[in-house]
Amino acid sequence: MSIATATSIDDLRLMAKRRVPKAFFEYCDHGSYAEETLNANRADLKALRLRQRVMVDVSNRSTETTILGEKATFPFALAPTGLTGMQHADGEILAARAAERVGIPFCLSTMSICSIEDVAAGTTKPFWFQLYVMKDRGFAKSLVDRAIAAKCSALVLTVDLQVQGQRHRDIKNGMTVPPRVTLANVIDIATKPDWALKVLRGKRKTFGNLEGFVKGMTGVKSLGQWIAGQFDPALNWNDVAWIRSIWPGKLIIKGVLDVDDARAAAATGADGIVVSNHGGRQLDGAPSAISTLPRIVEAVGSETEVMFDSGVRSGQDVLRALALGAKSCMIGRAFLYGLGAGGEAGVAKAIDIIGRELDVSMALTGRRTIAEIDGTVIDRG
Repeated sequence: MSIATATSIDDLRLMAKRRVPKAFFEYCDHGSYAEETLNANRADLKALRLRQRVMVDVSNRSTETTILGEKATFPFALAPTGLTGMQHADGEILAARAAERVGIPFCLSTMSICSIEDVAAGTTKPFWFQLYVMKDRGFAKSLVDRAIAAKCSALVLTVDLQVQGQRHRDIKNGMTVPPRVTLANVIDIATKPDWALKVLRGKRKTFGNLEGFVKGMTGVKSLGQWIAGQFDPALNWNDVAWIRSIWPGKLIIKGVLDVDDARAAAATGADGIVVSNHGGRQLDGAPSAISTLPRIVEAVGSETEVMFDSGVRSGQDVLRALALGAKSCMIGRAFLYGLGAGGEAGVAKAIDIIGRELDVSMALTGRRTIAEIDGTVIDRG
């Protein structure tokens, strides 16, 4: 199979699994603890039946929309994902370029391999930056200042990782950046020479936004141990006012799963919130993101723009989320599979697959525009 012949995100996933070292593929592919929430995200999306409509003129369709006031070819953005550059060398730059060419937003993670400056130098249009607030507020401010200097058009504050949920696969795989030299890792990487050669030639081998700026980030470090020591469990809603005071652009709060939290997020004046359970990578046993979306939209949808994240693997999933009230979605694993499968071309393929699926699904549910998608798209039986 090749990128050209791939017809689904599942195809790209299988290609990525063959090409990316096990530790990094499973970092992307799996979730926390027993993965109950990871699995619920997919199961609950699939359980939503779409209402087929016929004899509706859908000859002039458009998937174009606006996301936080910016024009977008599709109603989805590429989500912030850690270690993107370990799925493929220079992965953040390649993904940002693919998104830019198509005309959708790309969001860079604090925990990226390529830095804010690397991505800014490799692209021509503004991208979003995702912020983790660490104990060192001076460093957090420096990240915001760097995002301002790079002309980032939105700041995405992730609020659901004050402490890290245990991810069994990462522990079993000895997950480190760069990869720890063990017999198992050496053998695994030796079977993926194309990946290894590209990474060796890539811009960076560790966290680009942190290297040289944060104490303790030199050499091989356990990601889980580092996060446990640096991320701030004391973070609370009062801190959002400080972030708002130092960030002049649009602010998105990501990681909201509860109505009370959604109301608190809207009360901060955030331009948008993302209904998300971190892709099932944090609180295992939490509800699926799609199951909480309707009541959050009902509670705050008139006050702030509601986006959806966690479990999106197809255009049908995007349609389902929009039907339940989201204005747009974020896709994470889906584009990472494309990146691992084939770099920039693979990300472009993932975007194309989801975009085409959305377009066809709109036609078969009798919808011509994103604005026409509403709750009647769902078959209530």
